[in-house]
Amino acid sequence: MKAELISRTIHQNNSFSLEHHVYPSFLKKWHYHPELELVIVKESTGTRFVGDSIEKFSPGEIVLLGRNLPHLWLNDKNYFEEDSDLQAQAYVIHFSENFAGSLFNIPELSNIKNLFERSRRGIKFEGMTNRIIAQKVERMFEMEGFDKVMQLLKVLNVLSTHHQSKPLSSAGFVDSFKSKQNSKLIVVYEYIMNNFKQEVSLDMVAELANMNPSAFSRYFKSINKKTFTQFLNEVRIGYACKLLQEHRYNIAEVCFESGYNNISNFNRQFKALKNMSPSAYVKMYAQLEYN
Repeated sequence: MKAELISRTIHQNNSFSLEHHVYPSFLKKWHYHPELELVIVKESTGTRFVGDSIEKFSPGEIVLLGRNLPHLWLNDKNYFEEDSDLQAQAYVIHFSENFAGSLFNIPELSNIKNLFERSRRGIKFEGMTNRIIAQKVERMFEMEGFDKVMQLLKVLNVLSTHHQSKPLSSAGFVDSFKSKQNSKLIVVYEYIMNNFKQEVSLDMVAELANMNPSAFSRYFKSINKKTFTQFLNEVRIGYACKLLQEHRYNIAEVCFESGYNNISNFNRQFKALKNMSPSAYVKMYAQLEYN
C-alpha cells in the first residue's frame, strides 16, 4: 500500500489556502503533499490515520500535519449509507513551511519554526484552547490580504504554545530528530536511527554521550519525558508499522527487521504502543486500499 501524492494548489496571489469543507464524507484517499495542513474538525466522526497512528476522531479536535506525512480521515460506516444525511465538516488550511519567507528566521517567531519541525510527526491539539483557535480561523474567512496573513500567524503562535498537544506518528515512522537541539543527545539519536535493527544497549549510548549509564538514564528521561528503552521501542515499532503498511514482509519478518529477537516480545511491545496486535494493525490499514 502506497500513499498517493496529490496537489494542494495555492493560488498565485496567495501564500496559503483556506477552505471550509462540507461534504457527505471526507476524502477517501490515503495521501500526502508537500504543504503543511491544519485541520479543525467541526462535524464528523470516524478513524484518523496519520503516518503509523490510528485513532478515533470527533468534532473539536485540531491536527497539524507536516509536509509529506501520509494521512486520511476515514468516516464511520454510517456516513456511506444511501439514506445518510450526515455531514463531514472541517476548516482546512494549506501552506508551505516558508510561506512567510525569511520572517520565520527572526527570534520572535522561533516557536512557530519549532512547531513546523514538530509537525513532521503530526500534532493533535485538545482542550479549551481549541475553541479560541477555531474562532480565530472562522474570522479569517472575512479577512483579506495583510490582515488574513497576520491572523494565520496568530493562530500558529497559539498552537506553538498549546499545552494540550501530542505527536501522532512515531519517531521510527518519521525521522524527526532535527527538532532535538540538545548537543549531548544528537549523537545518540543518530546512533539509534542507524543501529536500531541491531542490539542497542544503555551502556553503548551512555558511552557515546560521555556519561555513566545511571546518569545518562536520568538525563535522557528529563529531556524526552520517557526512558531510553521506551524511546528505542517507539523507534522500532514505528519502523515496523511502516513495513507492515507496505506489505513487504510478513509479521515474523517485520519483527526481526525491526530489531526484535522474538515474536512474543515484539507483539507485546507493539500492543503496548499501538493498543492493538500487529495483525489487527494490518487489518486496519487494509481499509485504505479501496482506491
